[in-house]
Amino acid sequence: MTSPAETIAPARPWLGPLLVLLGAVAIGFAPIGLRLSEFEPQATAFWRFAFALPIMVVVVYAQGGKLGRPSLLSIIAGTFFGLDITFWHASLVLTSVANATFIVNLGNAAVGVVAWIALKERPAKIWPYALGIALLGALLLSRGAAAQDGGALAGDLLALAAAVMVGLYLFFAKLARRTESAMQVLFWSTATTLVVSAIAAGFQHETLIPPEPSWFIWPAFLALVAHVIGQGLIVAGVGRTPASVAGILLLIQPVAAALIAWPLFKETLTVVQLAGSALVLAGVWLAGRR
Repeated sequence: MTSPAETIAPARPWLGPLLVLLGAVAIGFAPIGLRLSEFEPQATAFWRFAFALPIMVVVVYAQGGKLGRPSLLSIIAGTFFGLDITFWHASLVLTSVANATFIVNLGNAAVGVVAWIALKERPAKIWPYALGIALLGALLLSRGAAAQDGGALAGDLLALAAAVMVGLYLFFAKLARRTESAMQVLFWSTATTLVVSAIAAGFQHETLIPPEPSWFIWPAFLALVAHVIGQGLIVAGVGRTPASVAGILLLIQPVAAALIAWPLFKETLTVVQLAGSALVLAGVWLAGRR
């Protein structure tokens, strides 16, 4: 069976990487919305996915499509994404944001190695250099703040678990995209993620029913921008992009988040962070210039 990705990719090889890149920029709003949300972290994730599901249903049927039965690959991808969000949100209260952000982004980088071993997707010769430059930039960006809280081992380990989960999510989403549309994969993986987030919120005894309707504003924002648009573009693009390239493109997320937070929270980037951002962009350019 030929997927939509396989019929379009040869004519427009630049489209997949562009979709991943735009999706990564949209995902940059995720930590902003999480920071502004009045819900606790796991409850914020639950409502983010709860609001995203009906939006996706409207998009699918407005385009004349329909939602088929969930595939096992979509469910597996959603489970890993839900665990990624759960571990990352938990790590943020135990270690510094800088540590958690850098460590979880290692998962994006590792997906290229996983695809190389499991799918025989041999990366281009420039890939190790592009990856090294981008990772160095991500490290400088996350560690270069003028003042930082110290990290804790438990929080760092949770962030490392999140990195593994996000790498597996991208891998299985790529597999699912071989035979399914992007929206089909995104809808059923999101439905699975919602279940995982509900369990996590219950385990943490977080409140799901807010005292005021205004609490729903930021989760609804995350549902539309970070999930439907951001994850939608990433899932659409990852099926048309070599995993090694997609993993590096996704490293632009912390750069986007830092640039968004700069005017919003008056968090001026230091010289080290600006240098790190430049290195990430250089690595992204090297990875995608073919």
